[in-house]
Amino acid sequence: MVATASPTDNPGMPARLIQITDTHLGLLDGETLLGLNTDQSLEDVLELIEHEQSAVAAVVCTGDVASTPEPACYRRFIDTMARYFDCPMGWLPGNHDLAGVMAAINHPGKPAHRTMEVGGWLLVLLDTSVPGFVHGDLSAPELAFLQTTLVANSQRPTLVMLHHQPVPVGSEWIDQYIVRNHEAFFAVVDEHPQVKAISWGHVHQLYERQRKGQLMLATPSTCVQFKPQCDDFTVDTVMPGYRWFDLYPDGTLKTGISRVTGKQYGIDYRSAGY
Repeated sequence: MVATASPTDNPGMPARLIQITDTHLGLLDGETLLGLNTDQSLEDVLELIEHEQSAVAAVVCTGDVASTPEPACYRRFIDTMARYFDCPMGWLPGNHDLAGVMAAINHPGKPAHRTMEVGGWLLVLLDTSVPGFVHGDLSAPELAFLQTTLVANSQRPTLVMLHHQPVPVGSEWIDQYIVRNHEAFFAVVDEHPQVKAISWGHVHQLYERQRKGQLMLATPSTCVQFKPQCDDFTVDTVMPGYRWFDLYPDGTLKTGISRVTGKQYGIDYRSAGY
């Protein structure tokens, strides 16, 4: 198990945050996505984290926790994570999830789903899911929650996390599912300079760009990867992975990704979709 890092143990030192995303667990252990056993690939990523990280302050999963959004699936995810971490955890829904089912889970280890405090930073976890649709959107109450939360925490460096990409990543087939009202999202964010970074999942690939005062980040999936800069659905041959953040008390951050090595998966690389 990865040790839990308490920010009070080393004043002035960064808090290590881990982001995983798009685990796509099926209802039963061992179900596959494009030929990949998603329970196994999640375990491989968690074992990688356990090997690489000496201590972690928090872990967040940014959506598509499940491919089959049933309570048993979410409970299995929580149980799996608990074998590797006893630090605070957070999650948010993706387009394959059902936010109501996640919120109703009765489990002592249920992750936080709105905000988290990590090493002096505020994490804001947004719901961009639209039931029955693939694309993302932020409801009026969700935008109001973002505005109210940022106003109330104006002096605290902030990382906003969501599932869908708020900016195009350069692949036409998945950029059609962008957060539809991203202009309204950025109208709120741009009023609040304490927002240092925005990080998401959904695109199953690495993306890192600067936008005004924010670092814009997409994180690899723990399962199948999508090839960047492809207008048609294309499965990539790079391996599953995760993102780490070092969140410093002065509002600066460092981040990077790490991928599984030494594994072979039976992925259908010729697939035209899923």
